[in-house]
Amino acid sequence: MDAPVVQMKGISKSFPGVAANDNVDFELNRGEIHALLGENGAGKSTLMNILAGLYRPDSGKLIIEGNPVELHSPADAIRHGVGMIHQHFMLVEAFSAAENIVLGDSRTPAFVNKRKIGEKVGAVAAEFGMDIDPQAFIWQLSVGEQQRVEILKALYRNAKILILDEPTAVLTPQESAVLFGTLKEMAARGCSVVIITHKLAEVCDVADRVTVMRRGRVSGQAEGEDINYASLSRMMVGEDIKLDGRVQQGKPGDAVLKAEGLCVMGEKGLLAVDSLSFELRRGEILGVAA
Repeated sequence: MDAPVVQMKGISKSFPGVAANDNVDFELNRGEIHALLGENGAGKSTLMNILAGLYRPDSGKLIIEGNPVELHSPADAIRHGVGMIHQHFMLVEAFSAAENIVLGDSRTPAFVNKRKIGEKVGAVAAEFGMDIDPQAFIWQLSVGEQQRVEILKALYRNAKILILDEPTAVLTPQESAVLFGTLKEMAARGCSVVIITHKLAEVCDVADRVTVMRRGRVSGQAEGEDINYASLSRMMVGEDIKLDGRVQQGKPGDAVLKAEGLCVMGEKGLLAVDSLSFELRRGEILGVAA
């Protein structure tokens, strides 16, 4: 087997009153989707922020492509092929997708030819099977499309190691499926992907390997058939979890909210809601899906 593309050895990082990472070891292989799993506050994001150059460890070693490195900024990280997609996107809404992707890139000339930039961005998007209009403004794009812009921003800068922090937190199930398809295509092309998450379902669906963290330490790892709800939940919380599938049926009362024939124009000037009617009854949970 090839050597790992990333090795983090004995990483420790503390903040006032909190040991976020305590002597953590982590490895990432080439062409794999690696899930970093744990409850909120387990230390997952802190560890990956170190790999992304946002934090510096108090102690420990970071090795990328076999070379010890010290990362002082995200710019350092991208020079070593590491890009991170955060939960809250860092995009300029008044700019186009293509302009956001090349913004801040040292290779971008002072005077931008929008057509040529759009063609370059479109070529990168097509290479990874990502459906995006380079000329569309960010405010015109859905959340899933904005996330694809962030991913393309990293790929455009030749990132080979991609970190995604809770990538499905704001996505619909359909958008999540598209994202997972994109990540699998990237991994097949030799990129290495880390997904920071606490969702067992998506880990079981997409991950090749899993590292579980609890209270700032690695509590276990899994791959292949060991990636399942029972073993992962045990590593996350430290004990077996028994799920009682019985659900008490409620008895909804009278309608407290009614809507009839709602029509709403979207930001693109198209009809986003067409003659929608629904009612919400007392004591019920109403789900809205698309």
